[in-house]
Amino acid sequence: MAKSSNYTSRPMGPDGNIDWPAEENQIWQELVERQLKLLPGRACDAYMEGLELLDLPKDRIPQLEEINAVLRRETGWEVAQVPALINFDEFFRLLANKRFPVATFIRTREEFDYLQEPDIFHEIFGHCPLLTNPAFAHFTQTYGKLGLAASKEDRVYLARLYWFTVEFGLMNTTDGLRIYGGGILSSPGETLYALESEQPERVALDPVEVLRTPYRIDIMQPIYYVIDGMDKLFELADMDIMSLVEKAKALGLHAPKFPPKEKMAS
Repeated sequence: MAKSSNYTSRPMGPDGNIDWPAEENQIWQELVERQLKLLPGRACDAYMEGLELLDLPKDRIPQLEEINAVLRRETGWEVAQVPALINFDEFFRLLANKRFPVATFIRTREEFDYLQEPDIFHEIFGHCPLLTNPAFAHFTQTYGKLGLAASKEDRVYLARLYWFTVEFGLMNTTDGLRIYGGGILSSPGETLYALESEQPERVALDPVEVLRTPYRIDIMQPIYYVIDGMDKLFELADMDIMSLVEKAKALGLHAPKFPPKEKMAS
């Protein structure tokens, strides 16, 4: 996670609500409308069902309690307001306790198409629909428990598992390839690229291979790992993931499928 942020989370008022400015509600509306045009036939059914359950407002940023009312009813999860950036201890602790961290800021127009930090649009629109799904919810909580107990070195391996599933996962379905990763579902460019471009590799998910695969957060992904249905996340959560981490460490990392990041001129 980045060490500093250009954004500041908005505080809740005494009533538990956030007073969002009109311009930020307008940004939310434009982001939502853009993605809603792209996702039918591309997002997995579980995501689309979760989106329907959440019934997100299109003309304003939702209040967190509106999201919580649905998540509590469906899977016992909640979202938790956090500052723009949190440390890994807090991230894993929240997930382990069925609380999904949401930074209460939204991107500026200058970063409308892409920002490296997860904003409220990415977290709510990208991830929360699937937290209504029992398999996804179970996997995410299990991941949090593992990360909370893991060493700093092992957390780096676990981060790859999260990246290639929760953030950038694809799924085989009877209707064809579909998206379930929130990092794709909240990005118009990657929504099209992940499914329709001939550039990236799409490989059946093998957890040890995932743990050995480097990634970069600031590019379109050169490789996506594909699961066979949402229940595969139940199976994955119930594996001895930390023994797979040891196996991945013994085998070593794969060569990156991307060029090194260019250093900024000082």
